[in-house]
Amino acid sequence: QRVVLMDPSEDPGDILRANRSREKAFVFDMVFDSTATQEEVYVSTTKSLIEGVISGYNATIFAYGPTGTGKTYTVLGTDSEPGIYRRALEDLFKGLEATAEEMDYTVSMSYLEIYNEVIRDLLNPSSGFLDLREDFRGNIQIAGITEVSTTNAQEITQLLVRGNKQRTQEPTAANRASSRSHAVLQVMVTQRSRRKDTSEETRIGKLFMVDLAGSERAAQTQNRGKRMKEGAHINRSLLALGNCINALSERGGSRAQFVNFRDSKLTRLLKDSLGGNSRTVMIAHISPASSSFEESRMTLIYAYRAKNIKTQV
Repeated sequence: QRVVLMDPSEDPGDILRANRSREKAFVFDMVFDSTATQEEVYVSTTKSLIEGVISGYNATIFAYGPTGTGKTYTVLGTDSEPGIYRRALEDLFKGLEATAEEMDYTVSMSYLEIYNEVIRDLLNPSSGFLDLREDFRGNIQIAGITEVSTTNAQEITQLLVRGNKQRTQEPTAANRASSRSHAVLQVMVTQRSRRKDTSEETRIGKLFMVDLAGSERAAQTQNRGKRMKEGAHINRSLLALGNCINALSERGGSRAQFVNFRDSKLTRLLKDSLGGNSRTVMIAHISPASSSFEESRMTLIYAYRAKNIKTQV
């Protein structure tokens, strides 16, 4: 459960800086090294949340980290080693089929990306930029997004693969196929009891899976021009997310914190997942390369703060 971060530029013989070492140890709920399999990561992070979704709770999974550390691999995986998306959906449908005798269920999904602070529907990219709106219950809705009802995990996987081809990816110096947008998969499970005598009760559980764009320093990615602007937008929304996490983790402390969810579309969309009615897991990715020491340090501090958020589900 411990990560120890060693500074590559440190000289062990330097007596003057002996007490000012930048070596840091972080403690998390779970730490995986380079030998961990997709199955291990899934079982220890996400598997327990799926039963909650079937019982009508919301769940959110974040993949966070610098560019090029394998976020998209964790959530999507490859054909031989499927990632969290596919494993979670397969478990979801298995669980729903087990309750099928008593409950009627429908599963609908939407897949979108937030690129340069605009929302694009990945299942229907020709629909242009979409708006975020709030309905009368205070839930955030996306006007005009395609919702697809599906009956098995296979269909969803095909839709995801199709959607991912539409995703904005550009080469940068740090990563050949760098995701330049935040991708959000929303799966909504609605269940109604089949018994006639019971009062009509509907259970709704939402599952959000978020593949964030890589937090990046322009020096590392050597971005210029358009790439640079994109990077600024990516960092802006991640900063807004960071500010929300800071405010939420200090809540219940001495001073009441105002949580500014309206700073970016990403935080507005995930308002419920962060501070509200949702069980949330953040999977932080770091690179073992010594050249990305700074990024790794910032990521670990960020994830460590997120650990302090307490929500009532």
